[in-house]
Amino acid sequence: MKVQWEGVMPAVTTKFTDDDRLDLAMFRININAQVDAGVHGIVLGGSLGEASTLTQEEKNILVKETVDILEGKIPVIMTVAEQSTRIAIQAVKEAEDAGANGLMILPPMRYKSTDHETVTYFKEIAKSTSLPIMIYNNPVDYKIEVTVDMFEELMELDNIQAVKESTRDIINIGRLRNRFGNNLKILTGVDPLALESLLIGADGWVAGLVCAFPAETVAIYELAKAGRAKEAIEIYRWFLPLLELDISPQLVQNIKLAEVATGIGTENVRPPRLPLQGAERERVLKVIEEGVRTRPTLPDYKALAMC
Repeated sequence: MKVQWEGVMPAVTTKFTDDDRLDLAMFRININAQVDAGVHGIVLGGSLGEASTLTQEEKNILVKETVDILEGKIPVIMTVAEQSTRIAIQAVKEAEDAGANGLMILPPMRYKSTDHETVTYFKEIAKSTSLPIMIYNNPVDYKIEVTVDMFEELMELDNIQAVKESTRDIINIGRLRNRFGNNLKILTGVDPLALESLLIGADGWVAGLVCAFPAETVAIYELAKAGRAKEAIEIYRWFLPLLELDISPQLVQNIKLAEVATGIGTENVRPPRLPLQGAERERVLKVIEEGVRTRPTLPDYKALAMC
């Protein structure tokens, strides 16, 4: 399946049972909810997916399960976030063997590589596979920025095709577009900047709160791309307090609480993460409860995708 690198691509959470095993039944419920809402791809094993706590076997299971659920309707993107080039290349091979259609690749973990080291790391991984690749550019959380000049080098390889743009510097979308035109697909990765990013030219949205609110997320995207900005803004303003739950060290716990509220997830996280407690839990629950209470009526956004 060809990956288009556009539209809404949920960075889905990984579901766990009470005894800390993969909860594939609830995972299937959530993925089906995403498909029903009209998302354009599924991203597995990111930070929201608690990838650092998953074994390689669990990652392979998630890829195979998602491929089985989707039946070729939309692409499956697997995240590669590893500490060494050799291990990353092996993870790529396993993702490809399990049926992934594309990859999202992070810079080296736990080592603040130089620009040259970072570019070399990405290139070596890209040369090891024919799968299309999206680079995850998130210097806020991972302390390594992939600059426009670095992308100039990376795009010498045909399968490096997209960026998950999470610098939180919205001007960077313009910089990338001015340098590369449509040759580099740009997907925003910051929920509270998503609509602004789409309106100035981002091709898609790798989203977090979509895990709990898939229809609203896709509606914003489709309305924005159809030029119906006023309607998109009205939904987005309702959504914003919820979207801000994504830019927190506890984003996993926050979003899983939201999934519980909308009936498509559980609160279980994998230690060392623990469920939210005390005043912070009450604050997050209040935001979620208000969002659910005031959930907007959506226009027929699915018809826009067919135009």
